[in-house]
Amino acid sequence: MPAIRETNFQLPGQTAFYRGKVRDVYTVGDRLVMVASDRISAFDHILPRAIPYKGAVLNQIAAYFLNATRDICPNWLMAAPDPNVAIGHRCEPVRVEMVIRGYLAGHAARTYAAGGRILCGVALPEGLRENDPFPEPIITPTTKADEGHDEDISREEILARGLVSRADYEQMEAYTRALFRRGTEMAARQGLILVDTKYEFGKKAGQILLMDEIHTPDSSRYFYADGYAGRQARGEKQRQLSKEFVREWLMANGFQGKDGQKMPDMPDAFVQEISERYIELYEMVTGMRFVKDESENPLERIERNILGELASS
Repeated sequence: MPAIRETNFQLPGQTAFYRGKVRDVYTVGDRLVMVASDRISAFDHILPRAIPYKGAVLNQIAAYFLNATRDICPNWLMAAPDPNVAIGHRCEPVRVEMVIRGYLAGHAARTYAAGGRILCGVALPEGLRENDPFPEPIITPTTKADEGHDEDISREEILARGLVSRADYEQMEAYTRALFRRGTEMAARQGLILVDTKYEFGKKAGQILLMDEIHTPDSSRYFYADGYAGRQARGEKQRQLSKEFVREWLMANGFQGKDGQKMPDMPDAFVQEISERYIELYEMVTGMRFVKDESENPLERIERNILGELASS
C-alpha cells in the first residue's frame, strides 16, 4: 500500500484544519477528525519519507488503550471508523505535556550522561546506569510547542507561570501516574516493560480529558522484559520497541535536529525496517495480529469512512 503522506479533505461542516507532525486534524462542529498519516518525526523534524502502515498502527494502538483506560480518566475519543482515523470531542488543549519515566532512558539518559542530576526540577539519584529503573516513576513535563522543540519545564515553573491551575495540574499528575500504572500492567502481560511515555490533556466544559494518543511507539518506549536483567548486568543495550532506533540511526548519520545539520536520505531498506518494527510493536503491545489494509486508494477509503461516521452520528 502506498504510504499516506498527507490528506486534503473538504468535509461537510468543516471549520478548521491543522497539520501536525503526524496527524491531519479537521474541525467539524464540536468534533475533531484526526487522520493519522504515515509521516514520522524525530528531534521535532518530519522525516523526508513516510512509513507504510505507521499511521494505522498508531491510530489503532491509541484507540485500544483509550478504550482500556476510560475507567481511570475520561478521554476525547468517540469513534475510530477507519484504521487511520479517530473522531472525538474538540477540547481546549493544555499547553503542557505530561512525560512520565520509569527508567533512565532516552532524553533522561542523555541528560544524565552529560552530568545533569536535575531534570524538570526532579532530582535524579546518583549511581544509575542507562536503562536502570528509577526508585519510582518521575514526571518530567514539557511545554507543548506548535512548531519547533518542546521545552523541559518544572512543576514549579508551570504553576508560577500560570500555564495550568494548581488544581488542574494536580489532577493531571494523578491521571498520569494512574495511566502509567495501567500501561505498565498491560505491557507486563505481553512480556514488555513500559519505560516512559507522555500524555496530553485538554478541557471541555470544565472537565479534563485525555487527548491524542497513548502508549504508542511515537509517544512511548518499551523494553522486552525477557532478558532485561541479564542485559543490564552485562552492560548491554536493551531490546526496545520504540522509535528510538530511528533517532539512533539519524544520530549515526549526523543529524540531531540542530541548526546546520542536513537530514540524511532514508534508504528503502530502512523505511521497510521501520514499517515492520511498528507492526511488530502493535502485535506485541496489543496481543492481536495487525491486519494490513490493502486498499488501492487509501485516501478514498479514509474519506468514505469519515463521511459515513459523520453522517451517522
